[in-house]
Amino acid sequence: MKRIQYIAIAALATGFMTLQSCLDFDEPTDDFRPNDITIDEGDIVGEADSVNLINYKALYTEEQVDAAAKSLDKYLGMLKVAQYCMRGGKEGQYPVSHAYQRIYTLPDVYAQYGVVPHSDFAFASELISSYHASQDWISGPNGQFMGARTSLTPLLNHKSCDSIPEVKAIALLLYNYAAIENVDMYGTIPYNDFKANKVDPPFKYDDMKTIYTGAEANIDTIVNCLRYFDSKPAWYQAKVKDIVNKFSEVTHDQRNGVKNMETWIRFANSLKLRMAMHMVKAEPQLAQKWAEEAVKSGVIDDLKYEVALFPSIYGGVHPLVEISESWADMRFSASFVSLLKSLTHPYRFSLCMKNSGDLNNDQGVTLPAESDQVGIRSGIHTGKGQSYGSNQFVGFSRVNKFLIEKAPLYLFKWAEIDFLRAEGALRGWDMGGKAEQFYTRAIENSSFLEPGSELSNQLKSILSQYANVEEPVAYTYKDPTGSSPDMEGVTKIGVKWNEADDKETKLEKIITQKYIALFPNSMEAWGEMRRIGYPKMFPVLNVEEGDGSLKPGDLVRRILFPNSDDASLKDIQSTGLKALGGPDQQATRVWWDVKGKGNF
Repeated sequence: MKRIQYIAIAALATGFMTLQSCLDFDEPTDDFRPNDITIDEGDIVGEADSVNLINYKALYTEEQVDAAAKSLDKYLGMLKVAQYCMRGGKEGQYPVSHAYQRIYTLPDVYAQYGVVPHSDFAFASELISSYHASQDWISGPNGQFMGARTSLTPLLNHKSCDSIPEVKAIALLLYNYAAIENVDMYGTIPYNDFKANKVDPPFKYDDMKTIYTGAEANIDTIVNCLRYFDSKPAWYQAKVKDIVNKFSEVTHDQRNGVKNMETWIRFANSLKLRMAMHMVKAEPQLAQKWAEEAVKSGVIDDLKYEVALFPSIYGGVHPLVEISESWADMRFSASFVSLLKSLTHPYRFSLCMKNSGDLNNDQGVTLPAESDQVGIRSGIHTGKGQSYGSNQFVGFSRVNKFLIEKAPLYLFKWAEIDFLRAEGALRGWDMGGKAEQFYTRAIENSSFLEPGSELSNQLKSILSQYANVEEPVAYTYKDPTGSSPDMEGVTKIGVKWNEADDKETKLEKIITQKYIALFPNSMEAWGEMRRIGYPKMFPVLNVEEGDGSLKPGDLVRRILFPNSDDASLKDIQSTGLKALGGPDQQATRVWWDVKGKGNF
């Protein structure tokens, strides 16, 4: 039989539990480690149209389903790999610090959740300021999608996958989730070529509108497929649920007592709702249609439907612990700490540690260790070295390791969906309730801690009280190193919902609280800053150290293309720039980031 070799990030798994390499991120300059995957040509569809088709009403015998499962055995294990890769998985295992850091450093910095407190790295080029355009780092966020797509597309293009349509639907959902996260950052990707498992250049880049439209069409098919599952024979349901439960890492139906495919359905509809809100300025009427359809079909509306990797389940700790504690590679930004202090948010004490060392300025003034929660101004020139002894910026506030260590790595949390519904209701869309209802409930359920834990329940009670804060506290940021000027806090709104507020103030409240609730999901938080302009943040310093396209006060609007090889550069010139709709610059806006258009 003729065979084809596919170059991929991960070696295919043998069975459900034997998982191999996903990404090699020990050295940040190593983006991917290619492996040869040998696949029978006769088993591969390899056409985007076929990948998009799910014949979920077809009838198969028990023997046919068993034969399909056997044929797909080594591919099904890669579904776990894909889920891990999306949040920093490595070696086919749960998320680890190196891979997570490569994926999230730039989004963390762009969202102003954090600042890297040193400019030098042992295995990568310098990151001299927040917007510095370093090729070593701009390729990092691409890893979550590349790992997911090379794990998923051989399965999606396997003919036997059509005999278990629910598995194909779930794989297609995971592909689209990773693709949307990626294109939101970079502006364009070869979405359809990658989906069809094309492995050799040239690759055709698709514009973001085409990608969004394709993903939405997939989602509708996925939801229809998973809804129809309930009408299938009991033997079929039992076999398929057994398969799904073996590879499910981001849904937890057995643990939460959820039957059939309900969590996956709500996962799909929640992605559709998120996409709809992203494009509210670019396609307002279509955005409303998608959002209302998603809510009517069923989105995440309970903690049991949340989509996440749980360290308490897979036996690990959140990667931020090692990144912050052992490597000193992330400290909170002044903007984030200022926001928390202005609103008297409980995170200012529970999430943020006080400065771990004395912080000194040139005038001989010292902020003693353990004095206050204090962040680093985004864009500032920090020191060199990862120890406080050589670099005092390491002594700024870091994440509380005792609380973050078991924090879920979310794909979707309930609070985000309620904030989306609050915004939709504010816009006059049918979201199944009022904006105030969703807004208040979202705040109450916005904890970064694992749901159901004692600490999480305590924090929920505190957050319920926090939702009644009417006015911000006057706050001025004073850089204890003297490296940046004093800055008056820019947060001028309270927290409590006030029906008398104008729509813009209500929207600012929704997005500001959503931004806090998303922590540490910086990809989505940075997206909201670009889309809406909230929350208000301190201007980033030294923006001229980017690619030269930014002016003082600007945000980075996208990450530069991550590719540097000749074949990829040709593809970018051939179809990438046209699909992007502008030059390969940090200032180029993605499709849904419409310049000059108001929020209403």
